[in-house]
Amino acid sequence: MQHYTLIVVGDERSPVRRIQVPVTLVRRAVWIGAAVALFLALAVFDYTRLRIDNGELAGLRVEVAEQRDQIQLCETTLANVQSELGRVREFERKARIIANLPGSVATGGEGVAELVPEGSADQPVVMPPAGVPMTVPQGQGGDAEDWGGLEGASSALGSGFATEGAQKVAFMRSQANQLSGLAGQRADSLVELVDQLEGKRHRLQSTPSIWPTKGWMTSRYGPRISPFTGRRQFHAGIDVAAAIGAPIIAPARGRVTFVGYKGPLGKSVVVDHGFGVRTVYGHAHVIHVKIGDEVQRGQLLAEVGNTGRSTGPHLHYAVQVKGKARNPLDYIFD
Repeated sequence: MQHYTLIVVGDERSPVRRIQVPVTLVRRAVWIGAAVALFLALAVFDYTRLRIDNGELAGLRVEVAEQRDQIQLCETTLANVQSELGRVREFERKARIIANLPGSVATGGEGVAELVPEGSADQPVVMPPAGVPMTVPQGQGGDAEDWGGLEGASSALGSGFATEGAQKVAFMRSQANQLSGLAGQRADSLVELVDQLEGKRHRLQSTPSIWPTKGWMTSRYGPRISPFTGRRQFHAGIDVAAAIGAPIIAPARGRVTFVGYKGPLGKSVVVDHGFGVRTVYGHAHVIHVKIGDEVQRGQLLAEVGNTGRSTGPHLHYAVQVKGKARNPLDYIFD
């Protein structure tokens, strides 16, 4: 049997020792030592890699939190832009009515709340508040490589936020492109509108454009069920409920052409604003003007009352253009 001989030499007095070690035992020791060294090296490498990954994970968490904040800010900004564009569009629509261009029915107004029975034919359609949905319109999601930052977050923190974030960002990019186009259209349209309105200052001053009183709009313009007959009939104005004595003001410059009782409207005032436009104010309690008076926008005309055929104190407000009834809400800007 082959073996290695180890010679151990001590001091001068100690005898020389010879130790025989089998070759197979030496080889086994070498293999075991190499295996232990390799295991330790792998352990050190894995520990180092985990430390580096933990550092990168902490950075990704911070980055993801910042991305969440940025996405939320973008959502809020887009919602505000949509809201502002809606206001501009409504203002433009009303202005086009004044400029003899077609428009649709207006709604709302500062100081006037609408009270229409739920489910009635006259109830306005309430649109949901502007916001950015979670889902992405089909065909507008973009490719995965466009969202490298979110893909990295997905590998470290899971695919949930990356997918949701990519959808939100893709949708916001689509919304931003649409809003950009709408803003350009609105700008061009407003330039055209300004050109249409140049030289019409006198007409604008004489066109009804503000609420004649403040209160609660209980009945809109158009078909409705009569509270007296129970039958469907056409309502040629709007009703604004308010306390007796609430001021009724002129919505534009004009001349008073009628003061007195006007059938079911009770005490009434009629103002001629020129250009074929007249406004009617019914159910008044006290009237502060007389026939022939020239009135300006905001001037006191009368006080809200309950005269004539009325179910309670309110103002019946009507707008007529060349003798035909028009929706008063189309002539209210505030």
